[in-house]
Amino acid sequence: MWSRTVKSSLEENKPSENTTDQELQHPYFHFSPSINHSIISSKEWCSLSSSTSAISFSVSSNTEVIEDQPDFPDGGPWAWAQVLVAFLVHMVAWGYPATFGVYQLHYVDTLGLPSSPVSWIGSTQTFLTLATCTLSGGLADAGKIRTAMFSGFVMVVLGTFITSLCVEDGISDNVRHWMIFLAQGILTGFGLGMCFMPPLAVVNSYFSKEKRSITLALSAAGTGVGSILFPAIIRKLTPQIGFAWAVRCQAFVALAISVIALALVRPRLDPRQGGHFVDWKAFKETPYRLFVVGAGLFFFAIFFVFFYISTYAHNIVHFPTTSSIDLLLIVNGVSVIARSLVVYIADRHIGPINTICISTCVLSCTLFSWMAVQSRAGMYVFSAFLGLSTGAAQGIYNGAMSSLIKDPHRFGTRLGMVNTIAAFAALGGPPAAGAIIGHEGGKFKGAQVWAGSMVLGACVMFVAVRFSVVGRKLKVKV
Repeated sequence: MWSRTVKSSLEENKPSENTTDQELQHPYFHFSPSINHSIISSKEWCSLSSSTSAISFSVSSNTEVIEDQPDFPDGGPWAWAQVLVAFLVHMVAWGYPATFGVYQLHYVDTLGLPSSPVSWIGSTQTFLTLATCTLSGGLADAGKIRTAMFSGFVMVVLGTFITSLCVEDGISDNVRHWMIFLAQGILTGFGLGMCFMPPLAVVNSYFSKEKRSITLALSAAGTGVGSILFPAIIRKLTPQIGFAWAVRCQAFVALAISVIALALVRPRLDPRQGGHFVDWKAFKETPYRLFVVGAGLFFFAIFFVFFYISTYAHNIVHFPTTSSIDLLLIVNGVSVIARSLVVYIADRHIGPINTICISTCVLSCTLFSWMAVQSRAGMYVFSAFLGLSTGAAQGIYNGAMSSLIKDPHRFGTRLGMVNTIAAFAALGGPPAAGAIIGHEGGKFKGAQVWAGSMVLGACVMFVAVRFSVVGRKLKVKV
């Protein structure tokens, strides 16, 4: 429709070589008088401005290319309902992996399973949560949003219930380990990835670029809430009803969240016609390539902190088991505040790319400072700073990535691709840290230096993203 209208109007009103600046007027089109008229006549380059929409395009003698920008509601009850859906899904999708430190402590200290193989359970779950994003993101762009979410939630709830059966008495350690690995690592991890990406694609379709970063960051705040809720369920209910039933209660909470999310989700855009699960053209864009590398370095280190902070407090600082779990709750609780704060800073002041550069720099310094923590008071202070820095970095991650994606129909695919690549880093991160700790006889200093260095490398890559977008300009909101 746009193509026929514009082409017809252009042919009727095409300027000649003798046309003056004053004659370059049209009730619907405004031709810039600064354009050389000889160039206009030979190549027919035009600029269109309408009172209802602004569309930049070029028309040559052989081609007519028009990029129509979709309208965004940018608010309203249903738009904000989709933010709530994404918030709820974040509670499950990332609240689960952030809770694994509690599971690891129980598996190692109570069930007597070896530490390194147990780490592979958590890292596999995280890996599949991220790796499945290419599949679920592609399904979201293809219009299969409810299908992907429903199948994901079914796997999450089923995997959690099976995990609760695996921790019952009467099972040999070898069989128990593989049962937990298949249920919690594989089944639950795959389900988390299937339900994670579709709500983000829906939120992205309801808000313009100006509001997209803040809405995605608000959605990501659900991670902090889930990271408090699910560890608290395990910690508070285990002494009263046992670990197995505490895990089942976690499954019931996830089931309730899934019902609400599925009832509220409302896709807006028509399915993308054609396309693939992988958009190879994205890798031709320098900012996208640099962001992929930065995301890989970031995820290589970040889950080591969540998996091992309770173990460090218990083994090195000699915290009681319950108190060491409280540290994880502090980290996750403070991260909620950080996620809210980072939304305000990014939206009102410096932009998402600048924010992720600063937050990863602060997180790197925090991880390096971990080496100096040797007392209980120090652990509490460190946990608070860790919550602020991890919450800020994780909270702005999706918003920063979304600012580099121009086509809303490809949002799910492109963000899913980044997360799938980062998944391989997340898979190897905690076991690599565990191997370093084992090589040093249970000391954490080498692993702490390794984690800080990886996040610092991520910061450098995000700074490179910034310069590739705006150049050397410093006072630019991006």
